[in-house]
Amino acid sequence: MKRSTTTLTKISQKQADETALKHEMLYMGRVGGARAVFSFCDLAGVNLSGRNLADADFTGASLADANLAGAKLDRAVFFCADLRRANLARASLRRADLRGACLRGAYMIGADMFETDLREGSIAEKDEFGNLRFLRHELQPSEMQAVVLANANLEKARLTGIIAIQADFTDAVMRGCKLVRANLRQSKMVGANLEGADLSGADLKGANLNGAVLIKTNLTMAATDGADLDNVLTDEPIGRAVSALDEPIEKLLALHEQWYDTGGAAGSPLDLSGVDLRDLKGVLAGANLTALKASGAVFYGLDLTGIQLQGAQLQGADLRAVRLAGSDLRGINLLNAKLNNADLRDSNLGPLLLPNDRLLPAQLQGTVARYADLRGADLLRANLSGGDLSYANLIGVKLRFTDFSETMLNATLFAQGALREAVAHGCRGLETP
Repeated sequence: MKRSTTTLTKISQKQADETALKHEMLYMGRVGGARAVFSFCDLAGVNLSGRNLADADFTGASLADANLAGAKLDRAVFFCADLRRANLARASLRRADLRGACLRGAYMIGADMFETDLREGSIAEKDEFGNLRFLRHELQPSEMQAVVLANANLEKARLTGIIAIQADFTDAVMRGCKLVRANLRQSKMVGANLEGADLSGADLKGANLNGAVLIKTNLTMAATDGADLDNVLTDEPIGRAVSALDEPIEKLLALHEQWYDTGGAAGSPLDLSGVDLRDLKGVLAGANLTALKASGAVFYGLDLTGIQLQGAQLQGADLRAVRLAGSDLRGINLLNAKLNNADLRDSNLGPLLLPNDRLLPAQLQGTVARYADLRGADLLRANLSGGDLSYANLIGVKLRFTDFSETMLNATLFAQGALREAVAHGCRGLETP
């Protein structure tokens, strides 16, 4: 069976805009709308950023160097498409078909690729003699060499057999991802969340997985020679296990609450510093742990909804994917803590009132909270300087005298007009449009 290169129809920027407009009209139910079909078209270098092209057909198309940043491409078909060096930053590709697509050098930072299909694929047709021939671009399909997927959402994506040598998956969400026999040599997966992912037979030689989440991850027959596996979070406890504490945790919690209620006259304060608390599922939600000491503790994935942690010392703690909605975190110390993908909706991160009318602001300097949900939270006087809130949702957040100095705010969501109002209310480190 002979491989050959098919001829593509060249599409100008004007034609692409007209087709995209008709597609958007179809989605709005307007007369004259039509589905965008770009199959086997040459769209190299075309700018379709921010357009709504959900369910569009790009089968076999060339989109090399195209700008699709922020575009809505949910369920779109990119079967065997050429997306080399394309800009797909913050694009939504939920459940898109990218089988056999070439993504070499594509820039996909912050892209949403939930349940995207990136398995191998090829297109074949019969020639004039009845023989099958494969349509292909200049490069082999299913290539993701040097692709940048930092902070991308790849949850439940199917990447079986992909070639992603030297790809960047830093802090990507890859829970339940299928990476069977994937070639991930020298890839950068620092802090990536691979909980429940299938990496059986994958080639991870020389990969950097420092700080990655590998809970319930299938690494059967995976090659990890030369891989950096420092600080990874696995099913094994990090530091002290709850079962290794001097007393049962229920008794320690009761003693702490008694210590707080009596102003220190009875009971004893709780110190969980360096303890892996992941076994406490369903135990800590709504608990009163005011002034808790838990520096360096692991809370990953726990339900802490409605918990009271006023004045708690949680510096360096791992709170990734933790549910803290409606919690009281006034005056908390979260210096250099990890809060990626944490749910902090309607939480109170304002100052704690101390005797003599003194205020103890919440300390979040150096905190990494990418993709954290802070909608409706109170950040009065909170210090977030030097932290990272990239892709976090701050819509409806109360911002008064909040310090964002040198804080990373790449693609952070704010309500319209919120930045100007925040600056007017004494917030620092924010740039207004």
